Amino acid sequence: MKRMTKGLAASLLLAVPLAACGDSSTDQAETSRWDEIKEDGTLTVGTAGTLYPASFREEDSDTLTGFDVELMKEVGKRLDLEVQFKEMAFDNMLTSVQNGQVDVAANDISVTEDRKEKFAFSTPYKYTYGTAIVRKSDLSGIESIEDLKGKKAAGEATTVFMDVARQYGAEEVIYDNATNDQYLRDVSTGRTDVILNDYYLQTLALAFFPDFDITIHPDIAYNPQEVAFLMDKENAELQENIDRVLDEMLEDGTVKELSETFYNGADVSVEPDVDATIVELD
Repeated sequence: MKRMTKGLAASLLLAVPLAACGDSSTDQAETSRWDEIKEDGTLTVGTAGTLYPASFREEDSDTLTGFDVELMKEVGKRLDLEVQFKEMAFDNMLTSVQNGQVDVAANDISVTEDRKEKFAFSTPYKYTYGTAIVRKSDLSGIESIEDLKGKKAAGEATTVFMDVARQYGAEEVIYDNATNDQYLRDVSTGRTDVILNDYYLQTLALAFFPDFDITIHPDIAYNPQEVAFLMDKENAELQENIDRVLDEMLEDGTVKELSETFYNGADVSVEPDVDATIVELD
């Protein structure tokens, strides 16, 4: 650029099945989710399938691909697991991890203190910061991040970027797993005013739709971020094994190579040198 008996004689026999039940119960308690994943041979991963270039479908073949998708496929390969992707809106991914419907969420997910209280994160594989897409003709009437108040900010409800929009009093316009062209066209036509999102994603989106009246705001950069795979806190062994192979992939250049493929030659696995505003969220 992804769980018995009858009478006196029977009472003597009861000790055997009870003992067996106790052993089975102990064995079951010692069986971790990682053990179940290995036995099944499948890692279930939640992703959007509509977030270019992290997770999307190729036009010609309809094949699910993207930076996060291909990273997860390589993780699965190195762990000797088949990766089964389940496509869903971002707002559903975190719930799906919590209730065990998916083992991992892979969708350009920022690491935040709030999320770290509820979830486990892998080793970060992307470093970025927030920017704002506005209308090129008038910058949507926005001179600085403080001017977001009253502006219509497009996005999904539970992203860190929408948290920033709320912090500055923007009016939320919520989309459910919409495609990039819908988000961007709405800013261009004035239905919305701004999209707060990741710098690398925004840059690629602009290049993909050169005819839209949109640009990245020249004076807005905020909140440096780390991006990682997200898992349930109880799945410590899963986290350890994903970290192990991710560290290998960072070391041997696999992450860098995939980044350059999907992010137009940029290596997102290194921290960018940018003077970004830190937005303290309530």
